[in-house]
Amino acid sequence: MAIISTVRECHYKSHMISKEDHDFIVAFDTNDPNVRDAKLKENPHQAAKTFLNLLGHISKDQTIQYILTMIDDMLQEDRSRVEIFREHSNRKRESVWGPFLNLLNRQDGFIMNMTSRIIAKLACWSHDLMEKTDLQFYLTWLKDQLKLSFEAPQDTNFHARVEQDNTMDKEANELHELQSPNNEYIQSVARCLQMMLRIDEYRFAFVSVDGISTLISVLSGRVNFQVQYQLIFCIWVLTFNPLLAEKMNKFSVIPILADILSDSVKEKVTRIILAVFRNLIEKVEDGQVAKEHCIAMVQCKVLKQLSILGQRKFDDEDITDDIEFLNDKLQASVQDLSSFDEYSTEVKSGRLEWSPVHKSGKFWRENANRLNEKNYELLRILVHLLETSKDPLVLSVASFDVGEYVRHYPRGKHIIEQLGGKQRVMQLLGHEDPNVRYEALLAVQKLMVHNWEYLGKQLEKEQTGTSNAPGTKPGAQVPAKA
Repeated sequence: MAIISTVRECHYKSHMISKEDHDFIVAFDTNDPNVRDAKLKENPHQAAKTFLNLLGHISKDQTIQYILTMIDDMLQEDRSRVEIFREHSNRKRESVWGPFLNLLNRQDGFIMNMTSRIIAKLACWSHDLMEKTDLQFYLTWLKDQLKLSFEAPQDTNFHARVEQDNTMDKEANELHELQSPNNEYIQSVARCLQMMLRIDEYRFAFVSVDGISTLISVLSGRVNFQVQYQLIFCIWVLTFNPLLAEKMNKFSVIPILADILSDSVKEKVTRIILAVFRNLIEKVEDGQVAKEHCIAMVQCKVLKQLSILGQRKFDDEDITDDIEFLNDKLQASVQDLSSFDEYSTEVKSGRLEWSPVHKSGKFWRENANRLNEKNYELLRILVHLLETSKDPLVLSVASFDVGEYVRHYPRGKHIIEQLGGKQRVMQLLGHEDPNVRYEALLAVQKLMVHNWEYLGKQLEKEQTGTSNAPGTKPGAQVPAKA
């Protein structure tokens, strides 16, 4: 075998590897699991020492691939074996992560991703959690692998055939089978995240490296159903933490998953999306946030999808239970829905459309002042959409709403100017879409007309006050102020 010949060469010719390392790996490299188990129990310290020495002294990619596969097999056979590496590093007073994290910088994709799988197993199956700095490095690496995989237009054929090495186990060969031009090893990266995010402490660390945004960014692109399932699974396990479940829709999770649900033909994808939606209602401790999540689902046409799904027969009882739960909750939220709740949720979703509240004069008369709540939260979102959105419909509706706010709230013009809204609307006067230009022009007119009305009222008040002053004759001219 290649590994044996390489070890012999290193040991006998260059003395880079000790006799103990040589003898252990020769004895351990067998297809008999009982022999391997006996060897590990006989001297677990030597096992960790040998594997780490080989990884540190051998540079040949093919040999390192084989060693990593042996380690991965060893851990897969018995999860408790992760402690072999932990105990060895404690005895040596060295980091257990250092040798493996360094391999993530290699150029060979198989080496990087097999190493990543080993790190995930060590981090999840050990009694001790991964330390903060190493954890942040590893999670950032996983996040960056997701981003890199989707920088180029995606090829939807994820099943390119690659010549397999019969010396590697089935799970290791899977790493090769998942290659595609822009999507190498993506399912292996996702599997590592699925493992890591089951642990609550790792969830917060992932969020701190902007992990949720990356998941949503990938899901909003073209990905196959297996990647969809794995990444939505990651979102699902995140929602078991109430604090994270409350924040989740700030990343537009509900609109993205609602779109996937409407297009999904795979039962496993449908099941995991429904489970996420249920958690976003059930796990959230703040009743108002849970209500907002329900409204967001209604606005994203989830009720319609539930109706369609309810007509299908599923073998999985969880799907049926989740459909009934969501139907009950969303129907109840519709009954309690105020026009302002509906408007607020729509604005927060960033998906503005010409829903009835926008064109309702009654709505604006009664609720314009409520846009000032929570430090002008909704106004800030509208201004942000005017600045960042590429959707002509969103820009048109946001422009209209700014104009209506100014028209119905006395100090609206001043507030909109302070938030930068007037400048954003005026920039849209030159937009390529005629509907955007039209709504922007109307909004600017409302800004200006509001100002004229204000000046007119001030002038009228001043004239009235002067005409009532002692010694002033009716019809006498009011002197201009300097």
